Amino acid sequence: MPTIPIVDLKKQYLSIQKEIDAAVLTCLHEAQYIGGKLVHAVEQQLAQYIGVQHCVSCANGTDALQIALMALDLPKGSKIIVPAFTYIAPVEVVKLLDYELVFCDVDVRTFNVSIEHIKTVYSDDVKAIIVVHLFGQVCDINEIAAFCKDKNIFLIEDNAQALGAEKFIQRNSIITTSFYPSKNLGAYGDGGALFCNDELLAKKIRKIANHGQTQKYVHEIVGINSRLDVIQAAILQVKLAHLDVYNAKRKKVADTYYQAFKSIQYIDLPIEKNAHIFHQYTIIVKNNLRDALKKHLAEKNIQTAIHYPIPAYKQQAFLNKKLCLPNTEFLCSSVLSIPIFPELTDEQITYICACITSFFSTYE
Repeated sequence: MPTIPIVDLKKQYLSIQKEIDAAVLTCLHEAQYIGGKLVHAVEQQLAQYIGVQHCVSCANGTDALQIALMALDLPKGSKIIVPAFTYIAPVEVVKLLDYELVFCDVDVRTFNVSIEHIKTVYSDDVKAIIVVHLFGQVCDINEIAAFCKDKNIFLIEDNAQALGAEKFIQRNSIITTSFYPSKNLGAYGDGGALFCNDELLAKKIRKIANHGQTQKYVHEIVGINSRLDVIQAAILQVKLAHLDVYNAKRKKVADTYYQAFKSIQYIDLPIEKNAHIFHQYTIIVKNNLRDALKKHLAEKNIQTAIHYPIPAYKQQAFLNKKLCLPNTEFLCSSVLSIPIFPELTDEQITYICACITSFFSTYE
C-alpha cells in the first residue's frame, strides 16, 4: 500500500483542478492581488455561510486571534483564560500583548474546555476567555457564552478547526478561523478571518488589520498589516462551495472508524457531544501503547500525528513549573490522530482499520 498521508492536499486539488486553475488565472489576468471586490465577496460569502453579520479577512489564524484581542482594549495585565491542550497560537498572542495567561484544563473525552474547568480557574480579574473548538467539535459554547455574559467578560472562539460545524451564530463573541492548507477549509498558503455580529466591532477589527487606518495615510489607532491576498481568496471561494460535502465525507469516515474500533478496549474513540466535523480523528491510546501503535502504523505506510505532545505551560516560552493539569498531561501522552480527509478511498479506510485492529489483536 502506498503511503496514506494524514491529509492529501494534492488529491483534493486534482478533484477540483479546473475550478481552481480558472479562478487563479482570472486573478493573474486582472492583476489585482491585494484587496478589492473578490476579497470583499469572499468575506460576505463566509459570513453568510456560518450565519453571522460580519466577516473580516486577514493574513492567518494567529493574526486573527491577535486582532481579536487588540479590538477588546483590555486593561494592561488583564488575565485571559486559555486552554492548556491546544495549538500554541491562542497562548502566544496573549503573551505577545502582555496579558497574563491563565491555563485551563480540558475535558478528557471531548478535548475541549468545559464550563466546570473554566470555573475552577476564574477570578474577578479575568477579562476574557479564549476557547478552541478542538479537532472539529464545538465546545459547550452556550454555557460558556452565558457564563461570560454573567461575569461581563469577553469571549473569543478559535474556530480554526471547526468551520462549518455550527451555523446561524447569534452570540456576541468574536470568532476567528484559519485557512492554513490542512484545515477543513484551507487555502494554498496562509489566511484567516474574524467573525462577529457587532458592526462597530467589525469596523474596528478591519481598521486594526489595516495599519489602524480607514483612510490611507491616516492612522487612527495602532494596528498591524494583516491581509488575505486575492489569489488565496479565489481559492477559498472555490473550496467554500464544496465545504459541506467535504465535512459530510469526514463524518462518514469517522462513522466507519467508530464501527471498526468500538470494541477495542485499548483505545477511547472521540465522542460527539456537540456538533463535530472531524478536522482530526484523534483517539486515546491506553496502556502506554501510543508510541508502539504510531511506529506500527508508520511501518505500514500510514501517517499519524500527535496533537499535542507538550502542554502549553511546559513549553519554554510559557513555562509554569508549578502548574499540573492532569487531563492535559494525560492527553499529551496518549492521543494519536489517524488519517481523515474527504478523499480517503474505501480501500485506504479498510487498510487503516485492518492495521489498527491487527495491532491490538496481539494484546487480547
